[in-house]
Amino acid sequence: MKQQLRVAAYAVCIRDGQILLARWVARDGTKRWTLPGGGMDHGEHPVDTVVREVGEETGYTAEVTALLGLDSMTTRKPRKLGPGGDFQSLRVVYEGRITGGELRPEPDGSTDLAAWHPLDAVAGLDRVALVDIGLELWRERPAAGRVDAGEGTHG
Repeated sequence: MKQQLRVAAYAVCIRDGQILLARWVARDGTKRWTLPGGGMDHGEHPVDTVVREVGEETGYTAEVTALLGLDSMTTRKPRKLGPGGDFQSLRVVYEGRITGGELRPEPDGSTDLAAWHPLDAVAGLDRVALVDIGLELWRERPAAGRVDAGEGTHG
């Protein structure tokens, strides 16, 4: 069975009671809100990854203000031919602050929209679990940098 690890960095950007989210488009066309961020390039520092990804997905320039924590998600990926594989996503979650730029959608990327959402409206959004994990890390600031999001996948 093949094993694959993906390291990614995401930002929790809160301003005036609102959170900045990007709308992720899955391969099947499903759209769900997520934290701005994404995969780390080889040799890239996670801080540089999250700053780059926020810029790509939202048009904003951001700076990292704190490391909030880590999240690890493991899923089994079936293969059309042959054995499937285990996929682990290690997500570094930062607090970010917008310092410039203008809000715009990502051109030709994995997200199609970026928007600010009131914190009290997040529960009603179609979102990946990482949004809730990021908000819990932001609110609780656990010393170990980890929140328990339950078993299985938390997209």
